[in-house]
Amino acid sequence: MKHTRTRLFVAAALAALSFGAAQAQDKPVMLKLASWVPAQHALNPALQAWADSLKAASGGTITSTLFPSEQLGKAFDHYDMARDGISDFSYVNPGYQPGRFPVFAASSLPFMVTNAKAGSAAIDAWYRAYAGKEMKDVHFCFAFAHDPGALHSRKKVVLPTDIKGMKVRPATATIGQMVTLLGGTNVQASAPESRDMLERGVADAITFPWGSLTLFGIDKVVKFHMDVPLYVTPFVWVMNKDKYEALSANQKKAVDAHCTSEWAEKVGSAWADFEIAGHVKLAADSGREVYKLTPDQLKAWKQAVAPVEDQWAADVKKTGQDPAAVMNAFKQSLAKYKSGM
Repeated sequence: MKHTRTRLFVAAALAALSFGAAQAQDKPVMLKLASWVPAQHALNPALQAWADSLKAASGGTITSTLFPSEQLGKAFDHYDMARDGISDFSYVNPGYQPGRFPVFAASSLPFMVTNAKAGSAAIDAWYRAYAGKEMKDVHFCFAFAHDPGALHSRKKVVLPTDIKGMKVRPATATIGQMVTLLGGTNVQASAPESRDMLERGVADAITFPWGSLTLFGIDKVVKFHMDVPLYVTPFVWVMNKDKYEALSANQKKAVDAHCTSEWAEKVGSAWADFEIAGHVKLAADSGREVYKLTPDQLKAWKQAVAPVEDQWAADVKKTGQDPAAVMNAFKQSLAKYKSGM
């Protein structure tokens, strides 16, 4: 028995030495992480925590610098920045490029996702089956979402018919289809540009999460808030393919261990807490109107936006995918993670 324990100890020690030697041979890698939200946004500390964990897992051979506030490029360009190597990792809102990622757009359909914590894991676990084809230009790491956003406007909106004639800045291309369907006009603007659009009257309303509304100063120009989980904006965290392929086997293993549904939920949860706190703050502000919908009003909204899913299905079908199978898989994932409406 004693000899057996000795052999096991020696084997473990040799394995540790071998792993340490392999790490010592790994070339140092510096990653540029691109984030377009402001430096003080709740997402950035979560991404930094991810980077710190990756550094530890790689034995200190992978270090990162986070560039927030569109320092490396505009929000609309972050996917292509990762593809082209301007950044090594990019935080991407696929909805900023309508029609480019039709399968992923399922996760931005209205009245689908109720929370961003388990919901982020649900979106990520579902999309992994499609990312390799739809986002083949990059190395997919994970997908996540912010906590459900709502419609915030300069006038009160209760029924879907109220959207007719309004100019709305949509969060995603899918929400943009909803606006068009209801007779509104879409006004395209990235999150950092949105306050100015509303302030100048170029837009009358915006779909946006609650905490970020204050962070971007949009709360100063909208006073009415429809308190219903209208949508989530799903995002992806993606890597330059050449950068990934240039890593050593140990470094790839460390990256792979940080590109999981568990990490999707961690990053989504950190942001969700921020958005939830923003909701509480705005609801307590007597200078604005935060209002619920009645069951009949909510039913009217769901019926009115149903054709948006039909359009999504048509777009997915053009890619050769079966939209019914894709949607069924998505809803099953939401049910598994207890995050569907």
